[in-house]
Amino acid sequence: MRADGENTLRVLFVASEGLPFSKTGGLADVVEALPKALVALGHEVAVVLPRYRGTKTSAVVLPSLTIPMGGTRLRFPAIADGTLLNGVRYYFVDDPAYFDRDGLYGGGSGDFPDNPERYAEFCRAAIEIAKHVWPADVFHCHDWQTGLVPVLLRTSYSDDPLVKDIPVVFSIHNMGYHGQFTRDVLERVGIPQGVFHPGGIEFFGFVNFLKGGLVFSDYLTTVSRKYAAEIQTPEYGYGLEGVVRGRGDRLVGILNGVDYSEWDPAKDKLIAAKYSVKDLGGKQVCKQELLELFGLSRDLLERPVLGIVSRFVDQKGFDLIAEKAHELMREDLVLVVLGTGEKKYEDFFRALAAAYPGRVGVKIAYDNAMAHKVEAGADMFLMPSRYEPSGLNQMYSLKYGTVPIVRATGGLDDSIEPFDLEHGTGTGFKFKEYSGEALLYAVRQGLHHYMDERIWKRIQLNGMAKDFSWKGPAAEYAKLYEAARASRGLEASAPIAGGASPGAGQASRGARQTTQGSGQALGNQKPVATSN
Repeated sequence: MRADGENTLRVLFVASEGLPFSKTGGLADVVEALPKALVALGHEVAVVLPRYRGTKTSAVVLPSLTIPMGGTRLRFPAIADGTLLNGVRYYFVDDPAYFDRDGLYGGGSGDFPDNPERYAEFCRAAIEIAKHVWPADVFHCHDWQTGLVPVLLRTSYSDDPLVKDIPVVFSIHNMGYHGQFTRDVLERVGIPQGVFHPGGIEFFGFVNFLKGGLVFSDYLTTVSRKYAAEIQTPEYGYGLEGVVRGRGDRLVGILNGVDYSEWDPAKDKLIAAKYSVKDLGGKQVCKQELLELFGLSRDLLERPVLGIVSRFVDQKGFDLIAEKAHELMREDLVLVVLGTGEKKYEDFFRALAAAYPGRVGVKIAYDNAMAHKVEAGADMFLMPSRYEPSGLNQMYSLKYGTVPIVRATGGLDDSIEPFDLEHGTGTGFKFKEYSGEALLYAVRQGLHHYMDERIWKRIQLNGMAKDFSWKGPAAEYAKLYEAARASRGLEASAPIAGGASPGAGQASRGARQTTQGSGQALGNQKPVATSN
């Protein structure tokens, strides 16, 4: 039993990436921060990740698992024990032929063709960890790479008393990525043929891993309230909106939090000078360093600096910036851009820097330390996304007194309040219509208010006062885990005497679970809509 009288849950996170070990996007930030926040609330959490190239481990827990891969083919990954970080236990699925590669999901020529095999093995190995290494009360799975966990639990493992009743909470971080493959994948990775139908994982003749997670999990979450509504529409559902609507009574939007131990200008070791609500003076020092690092003139210190830190993809609204770039640069501003991605956008930003030397600074790189410097040194932060499930940079920006200019979509809409001059409220500037004109109007609003130092400081302080820490979201997830257990007819998670440390009480976990009939999960669910 925890100090607050609540029960302790044992949550097994399954994800394809997570800091500080691997990252391509915001998923990795969540997989680091949310477990840490759950542990701070008194829960026990372990995280299962692939062992990618460069990941160091401390010991081997299981030297060889036998993983069926369709037909007579077997694979034998090891399970490595990573470490205990911030109270969170890490386990790695270690199969060098699958995971010891230059990229996580693909290389210069596109996605790895054996991704279905790689992540099918990973999902089976995660279930085996729950059986043999770290018994869990609930699985928390993330994105298409883990979509087979609930599918396999309710089919291949439906008679296994150790795991068949463990509920699954499945989080959608981005509906745009499905994990979609040709039908022969069923045989290649050993997925039961019986799930290949419109109410299962079939999607217009293809196997769809994301759909498996949507259909077979006990609860679905996504990373903001607005995005939970958006993915039920054709514009944002990517063909799966009917499936999501069919699970609407089990869908919850919980806005991602921010890890303020990493992102706080009052204690950030990566920036030129610390500053806070009480004293903003250090921000000007950070701005000066930012200009120098991007090769821009210190004479521009009094001009507003717009910062961008992003992957360069269509989703992020770079087509709007490209459309209005020259009109944007006719304004009295400086642009600082950090990121990597599609070649067309990398080339676009290089050309823009060449066209406006001294006023546009561009670094084509993924650089965490530099991202901190942009957040601290810029005056405004630009996120004109076509869609943005949650977004983190706009919340970092608020903390750093860097005023966000965003499109009103997903988590951007949930986290940024438009500035209201009459009442002195609001934290940034928003535009709704996805157009270059709307973007330009919002930027000009920001530039107009920047000219009045008193008003600008009010907007900065409004944003810096906001609390987007993980404590609230973590408590919401904990309630959801209990709801998922209740939906399977399981009793509330048993209290662990004395607030036992992570790792205690493992042996008794299996005995706490009730023995529901196999296949119950599908019978309890509402009929889902077909994929179209």
